[in-house]
Amino acid sequence: MPTKKGTQASGTRRAPASGPTSGGRAANQRADAQRNRAKMLAATVTAIRKNPDASVADIAAEAGVGRMTLYGHFQNRAELIDAALAESIERGEEVLREVPLDGEATEAFRGLVASSWVLVDQSRALLAAAQKELPAARIREMHEKAEARMRGLLLRGQREGAFRSDLPVTWLLTTTHVVMNGAAEEVRVGRLDPDDAPWFIEAILIPAFTVTGETDPR
Repeated sequence: MPTKKGTQASGTRRAPASGPTSGGRAANQRADAQRNRAKMLAATVTAIRKNPDASVADIAAEAGVGRMTLYGHFQNRAELIDAALAESIERGEEVLREVPLDGEATEAFRGLVASSWVLVDQSRALLAAAQKELPAARIREMHEKAEARMRGLLLRGQREGAFRSDLPVTWLLTTTHVVMNGAAEEVRVGRLDPDDAPWFIEAILIPAFTVTGETDPR
């Protein structure tokens, strides 16, 4: 016949370690993974700025991680560039959202071009690498918010008579894109100082978009 002592002993066995310890360990692992990912993306921008043909090994070395750690997050160089460009554009969106777009359309356009140029200049090496690695449709997709902002301003300028309306807004957008990327290329090859680029861009776009005495050449 079992004693009370024996019964009490069996009933007071210590419970196994509970979840908080394992949960905390998992949270730490997630935080470590996020830090590593952030380091890799920052290293991608730096490595490609130094060498447009930087390899996965170069980027891993720049980040201070092993290649296997890097491959745990990104399967190849294209995925790295995609993620780095997407993050760069998202940071740029935070800047562009603060640019005032009310007031006179031409002045708002000047401000938007100047802020956009700073972002283009900062990411021009990464964008050039992306244009080699990623589909054009993917790059356009990542720039949709910025393009929508510029389109809205140009449309308002056309409605208010600040910008010429004999050309479709799609052409004005294309022209802006070409001129800004042309300025980035001139900076890259050393023919243009990046600090002077906004003035050069405006010197082309503002007169072209605000020509008076509009005529339809067709």
